[in-house]
Amino acid sequence: MEPSILSIPNHVAIIVDGNGRWAKERGLSRSLGHKAGSENLEEIARYAISKGVKVLSLYVFSTENFKRSKEEVDYLMDLFVNKFKSIGSKFNKENIKVVFSGRRENLSIDVLNTIDSITEKTKNNTKGIINFCLNYGGHFEIIDAVKKVSEDYKNGVVDLNNLDEECFSKYLYQDLPPIDLLIRTSGEYRISNFMLWQMSYAEFYFTKTYFPDFKESAFDEAILEYNRRNRRFGGIKDETKNN
Repeated sequence: MEPSILSIPNHVAIIVDGNGRWAKERGLSRSLGHKAGSENLEEIARYAISKGVKVLSLYVFSTENFKRSKEEVDYLMDLFVNKFKSIGSKFNKENIKVVFSGRRENLSIDVLNTIDSITEKTKNNTKGIINFCLNYGGHFEIIDAVKKVSEDYKNGVVDLNNLDEECFSKYLYQDLPPIDLLIRTSGEYRISNFMLWQMSYAEFYFTKTYFPDFKESAFDEAILEYNRRNRRFGGIKDETKNN
């Protein structure tokens, strides 16, 4: 029996995957697959916020993705610049805040200037948050957070005896709520070093659909599946769910 009233997860994370395979099955170049994925990215982001999701984290480029061919990486970086400029302008008009998670090193000045401009332009928006994870790795995020804590400890800003989970979370790339629902497209069953700290109690949803084909109806099915779950936190049922 389906729930009569859907519970919308506060923070949804999507591992954007399958653009290249989507293109290959159609006899197209990987670049066209990435282009198709970027176009769907905007639509899914807007749709998720319209459904009531407060934070949407999108894994668009990992630190390991720099191992791909220079041609593909260069194409992706140019695509990010152009798409982020377009998305930033549209989302700003729609009162959506855009933030970025990941390391700045290895990113070109054009990419850095673009993400800095969008972050500044949308920083006061309140309808929802889109978190683009670019040049991101979960291990690196935790390591970088520990380095920040260490620096603040040296400067007398933080007392390690009082350091708890809530305090540590503020040292991550973004101070965001825990992930409620993780979605991975393309049929892979792993989390690929994505938001490890934030995902400790997330529900996982894997679909064989390639990301360019992950449309609104596919997102709705993920939300339905989330509502079929009995979430437990240390053995305590989440009583806020309408099961």
